[in-house]
Amino acid sequence: MTLVQVQTTVEHQAQAQQLARQLVAEKLAACVQILGPLESHYRWQGQQEQAQEWLLLIKTTQACLPRLQQRLVELHPYELPQIIALPVLRAYEPYQQWVVENTTDEESSAQQP
Repeated sequence: MTLVQVQTTVEHQAQAQQLARQLVAEKLAACVQILGPLESHYRWQGQQEQAQEWLLLIKTTQACLPRLQQRLVELHPYELPQIIALPVLRAYEPYQQWVVENTTDEESSAQQP
């Protein structure tokens, strides 16, 4: 199974912690690491902006990615959240298995006898 690392940012540490807890509880992520604060520079609605943000590194599988993205859009405080999925080219096999065991693809699971 292909592993994916998803990145998103939020404005406050408490928001990052809440998202992390929710995604792990729902088995959409095996692990979420929170880094920050960090400084972001970007253009929004025609203006150049600068903000302090917290970065979430979300470990999941390709199979869980559609549901994870949908849930992030539902839970995320931003109007236009950064949701970037990066394929994991190589992972330590026991770690990869741990990620798979700790995430759930309900659609695939429902189809199995």
